[in-house]
Amino acid sequence: MAKVSSEQLGTEPIGKLLIKQAVPASIGILVMSLNILVDTIFVGNWIGSIAIAAINVVLPVSFFIAALGMAIGIGGSSIISRALGAENQEKALKTFGNQISLTLLVTISMVALGLYYVDSLIPAFGGKGAIFDPAKIYYTIVLYGVPFLALCMMGNTVIRAEGKPRFAMVAMIIPSVGNLIMDYVFIYVFDWGMHGAAWATTGSYLLCFFYILWFFFSQNSELKIGWHHLGLERPILKEMGSLGFVTLARQAVTSITYLLLNNILFELGGEAQVAVYAIIARMLMFALFPVFGVTQGFLPIAGFNYGAQKYQRVRESINTAIAYAAIMASLVFVGLMVFPAEIADLFLSDREGMSTHELATNNFVLEHSPAAMRWVFAATPIIALQLIGAAYFQAIGKAKPALLLTLTRQGFFFIPLILILPWYLGELGVWISFPIADTLSTLVTGYYLRKEVRRELVSGQKE
Repeated sequence: MAKVSSEQLGTEPIGKLLIKQAVPASIGILVMSLNILVDTIFVGNWIGSIAIAAINVVLPVSFFIAALGMAIGIGGSSIISRALGAENQEKALKTFGNQISLTLLVTISMVALGLYYVDSLIPAFGGKGAIFDPAKIYYTIVLYGVPFLALCMMGNTVIRAEGKPRFAMVAMIIPSVGNLIMDYVFIYVFDWGMHGAAWATTGSYLLCFFYILWFFFSQNSELKIGWHHLGLERPILKEMGSLGFVTLARQAVTSITYLLLNNILFELGGEAQVAVYAIIARMLMFALFPVFGVTQGFLPIAGFNYGAQKYQRVRESINTAIAYAAIMASLVFVGLMVFPAEIADLFLSDREGMSTHELATNNFVLEHSPAAMRWVFAATPIIALQLIGAAYFQAIGKAKPALLLTLTRQGFFFIPLILILPWYLGELGVWISFPIADTLSTLVTGYYLRKEVRRELVSGQKE
């Protein structure tokens, strides 16, 4: 890989730069999402639909702890991008050191709590009935690897902040490919069932961790820290925490959403309805990979140029990112509207020896997933504005508006909708809550982004 300098974030044409940043991010997210998707297909075909539901129950708990690392990573990376833009290398180094120490401290503590309360957490997140036992197996094993995942998610954002998206892409590809290989060996060859699925996931976290470790010890990284950088410093922690809290709050609300949806859908249709949502959730992770890739590529560009006071470039990056993301989202929308039944069919198979209950569950999932998928993704073409708008405030270090806009979709609109509409419309009330929340949150974000750009980047323009 050619050596890349963070200075290019402030000099190259925005369109070219965004493609250079977004394409590796999109490929990395695609491979990671494909990993989750294929992993679910393997589990559904080789273990069963109940196993899919069990994994869906565990994900919000393990992902929330891992999201602590992402929150620390994104919060610190915003500081690092702006520090590099302002040529303040020492602040960038101190921030990175604090990220490492805080990630280890927080995630290990949370894993200990998660293991202690395992029997209470799983039912609370919808792991009831036949789902409980496989969910507990998966949860316990995967949680041991979550601190490594948290370090990887933190490190990945720092690599992007340095302006090295291709290395960040590889960091996402290695564990994804490794997980699929280990899935095949542990589940299909060794027939370890849920134990195999869990160990494959944990093993993939370790692969990613070793690659991230190699990157920062090699000559590819500009951030060469010493032991003295690891000491926690209150000003850095305060700034990093306020910005990282945006990501953490988003993941916390996502975990609450999983909890509510799993329980609401279990009451409406049992394990089968939870399995329908599990497939939808995988598609939410997978299908929007190009949009998330553009968002990830946009963050360091906006942060660096804002730190360098190149406000015209910041405006151009916002407009270009929204345009690129909207085009990608529209293409995704068309595919999901045309092929929902074929997509759902990929996840399940009629295996020999399948019980009557398992067969009935599979049939229910295949029958109900296509309509649900169409509703959930109905507002996809407009979400680009919401994602880029919220990301902009985080990139420039404005924690409060970033937090409010991040919470708008799920916290202010989606959760109230799923608590109200299912009482009147049943399962349809759950699915139509998705596009309604997307539309309302996009309108709110668009208003505040337009207001901020006019006030900060036009009247305060210095380039």
